[in-house]
Amino acid sequence: MSAIQYFSPAIFAQIGISAGHTLLYQGINNIIGEFAQFVFFFLIDSVGRRPLQIGGNLTCALAFIIGASLLAEYPPEVANTAAHWGFIVGSTWFFNFCFCASGTMSWIIPAEIFNTKIRSQGVSLSTMVSFAFNTLIGQITPICLASIGWRYYIVFIVFDITNALFFYMFLPETKGLQLEQMDDLFTNSSWFVPRSNWQPRADRDVDKLAEVITVERVEKV
Repeated sequence: MSAIQYFSPAIFAQIGISAGHTLLYQGINNIIGEFAQFVFFFLIDSVGRRPLQIGGNLTCALAFIIGASLLAEYPPEVANTAAHWGFIVGSTWFFNFCFCASGTMSWIIPAEIFNTKIRSQGVSLSTMVSFAFNTLIGQITPICLASIGWRYYIVFIVFDITNALFFYMFLPETKGLQLEQMDDLFTNSSWFVPRSNWQPRADRDVDKLAEVITVERVEKV
């Protein structure tokens, strides 16, 4: 997903933006990313993991759709200032904000869902897979952009949408849960969690006890 950030200078050059302006726009892009990370710091525990993952992937898909549409309608060889600015703002700056405000969850979720026994192996494996695919994207992106152009964006659009569907269907909400409750969560919650209304066993027991007490009081009355 971060191919846009890695290769936006090359894309800017293709659509006729000078090297000096490219450095300026990339500097602005980095500032936007830092601001988005700051926003993410406040959102993660107030909004939750699921909404950020689902919404982040869908908005990143929208950014790729904007980029693909602009490059398809206005190829690099066509000079169009409005289209260039649409690409910079809509497909680069907007994407970077959405990605940085939600994408860093890929480092947080693996660290909090594994229990103590396997956390080191789980986090190591997730980190290895992340960097392996980043390396793959870094190697193939210049080739794909040169050979198929805007069609390469379709790959990321599909990935973003399917990621959002996966998180909606299978990722339970872990906001506010303690590490000791993770085994209970993934053992006793449903595989299909579109609403993710799971409660820890202790909370369920408290709710049941409260119901019993309420019923007994009503019967006595």
